[in-house]
Amino acid sequence: MSKKYPAAEETVQVEPVVNQLLSKVPQVTIFFWIIKVLCTTVGETFADFINFNLGLGLTLTTIIMGIAFFIVLFIQFRAKKYVPGIYWTTVVLISVFGTLVTDNLTDGMGVPLEVSTAVFSVLLGLTFLLWYLSERTLSIHSIFTRKREVFYWLTILFTFALGTAVGDLYSEQLGFGYLKTGITVIIIIACVFLAYKSKLDGILAFWVAYILTRPLGASLGDYLSQPKVNGGLGLGTTVTSVIFLVAILAIIILLAVTRIDINSKSEVAETNQPNGSKKNVLTQTIVVLCIFLLGGIGGYVWRSNNIASQTTSSQATLGGQLTGFIKIENDMLTYVNSNNFNSAKTSADDLEHQWDTSEAKLRKIDGTTWTKIDGTIDVVLAAARSSNPDASKCKVALNNSLSVLNTANKVAANTASSTTLVGQLTNFATIENNMLKDVTSNNFTLAKKSADDLEHQWDTSEPKLRKIDGTTWTKIDGTIDVVLAAVRSSSPDVSKSKSALKNSISVLNGANK
Repeated sequence: MSKKYPAAEETVQVEPVVNQLLSKVPQVTIFFWIIKVLCTTVGETFADFINFNLGLGLTLTTIIMGIAFFIVLFIQFRAKKYVPGIYWTTVVLISVFGTLVTDNLTDGMGVPLEVSTAVFSVLLGLTFLLWYLSERTLSIHSIFTRKREVFYWLTILFTFALGTAVGDLYSEQLGFGYLKTGITVIIIIACVFLAYKSKLDGILAFWVAYILTRPLGASLGDYLSQPKVNGGLGLGTTVTSVIFLVAILAIIILLAVTRIDINSKSEVAETNQPNGSKKNVLTQTIVVLCIFLLGGIGGYVWRSNNIASQTTSSQATLGGQLTGFIKIENDMLTYVNSNNFNSAKTSADDLEHQWDTSEAKLRKIDGTTWTKIDGTIDVVLAAARSSNPDASKCKVALNNSLSVLNTANKVAANTASSTTLVGQLTNFATIENNMLKDVTSNNFTLAKKSADDLEHQWDTSEPKLRKIDGTTWTKIDGTIDVVLAAVRSSSPDVSKSKSALKNSISVLNGANK
């Protein structure tokens, strides 16, 4: 007579064989996390490469990458088992597509990042809930049915979209920057790892880390691709994308040859947990959610209030704060007219850096106008950075952006308070901060170029600013004169230049608050 097993034991007896034959995902090894971060970085840089460098624009880029993703996803579903090349190509494309989904909502449709974050959080939560109610497990080692594979890839898509929204919200809109955001994410992942080594459920730890690797990869990609003047390594999106794609390919080949990420015969998907274990995991999940909600919302409120405290009642509009961007775009238009696209691209880097740096403050003042301007600047960047830039397209993009900027600047200037200099000195402080970076790196050529820009903008603004507060204007004017003299010296002294700049920045910031 054959032996009868209880239902749970029958599952344990049968599932290892099925799992071995039909498992569609890899083992979670160190290579899994390395290639995941690499894929996430490519999702950030490759999308920018197609959008800006090839000049296809956000909409067309999304359509192309969407079609490519669904074709590869179809091939992944058709596969009978885990194939490294197919699986990781799908991850690369879903990382790009998930990033573009959020970018379209934010830049194309003007949906606030707060809304995108909330919506994708709910969608991800519902996906996890439906997955668990249907299959009684969220383990990636149990992906051996079509239904579970659908839940799995839907979850992956939402993790990338949510990671993009959260990363952009904190790094850009709230002004933390990619480096600080990246370091913060590394610390959180380390805490999750330590908790996992203690008593945190493995499946819960896995999905938390999986979501967090997206902003980590984005910060890494931004650091590598951004120009040195903007704090990056200056590799550019093309070189960064190629480096990471080659690294991904090398690891895929390694995995295909060694098969070290293939599920072993003895592995069992834990689909039938004891009730006590289920209650423990539920408690852990609630605690983790509360921690992230309190930390995330608390950080958002704290940073928003910090930005709001810098935005006084006299800064109810963007009055006097768009002049620097107009100046950069006018310079770009001059370069384009003379077919000097190298200088135009350099100015494009400066435009993007200054615009991103000012996002937190300007967006808080007037989010609607900021979004409108941001859209025109994206078009300018795409046109100027195209691998084969078209002068006509660049001119149209720049003229349109300048029109929007000038209109917003004039309207704002007409309605802005003119009783103090508060909020009207930001551009001068930005220029001097950039000069300080150049002086610190001993690049006096760039510092002198910025000095010319500083002098031009200061002299142009003199009638307006001096009328508002002549005493403060005179004080600032004196510090700027010292800066110009120090930087323009025939034998400039780094120490004197830094001292002059720090003193002038201090006076500017004091008057600007």
